[in-house]
Formats: sequence, structure tokens, C-alpha cells
Amino acid sequence: MASRDDIKFLSNPNIGSQRKKYCRFKKFGIRHIDYRDPDFLLQFINEQGKILPRRITGNSLKYQKKVAVAVKRARHLAILPYVADLLK
Repeated sequence: MASRDDIKFLSNPNIGSQRKKYCRFKKFGIRHIDYRDPDFLLQFINEQGKILPRRITGNSLKYQKKVAVAVKRARHLAILPYVADLLK
């Protein structure tokens, strides 16, 4: 019987496995989300300028709401665009 180390795979068996999503705010202890920091807020919007959902970013509900409010405030003050073509 061959052990796992002796078996040669045609492709990497770890390709389908994904890392566990986590809330970066809880992990790094970030309590305040500044709406005047567009570089930080760009991490939470896609190329068209839409806010990314929790299932993609991994944020908790509490911080996802704070991110949404911060993005909307930044849009209102023209720090971030409402819609864009290839924003990133």
C-alpha cells in the first residue's frame, strides 16, 4: 500500500480548498472606520464602485454596516465616485 507521499498527483490537491474568511476589523482591533480615507475604502468596493457584500469580504455584520455608511459618506463628499469604469 502506497502512502500519501508516494502518490504523484496530476494537479495540486489543495487547489479547491479555500482559506477561512475572517473579519479584519476584529482581527486587527480596528474600531473606527474613517470615511476620509479613500485608499482603505477602495478595498470594499469593486471596479464599478459597488460595495462588496459580506460573503465576499468576510466582514462581520457590525463592521459591514459601518463600512457601508463610510462609503456612502465618502461618495456624498465626492471622495469616492458613485459609479466608475475600471476604478481599480
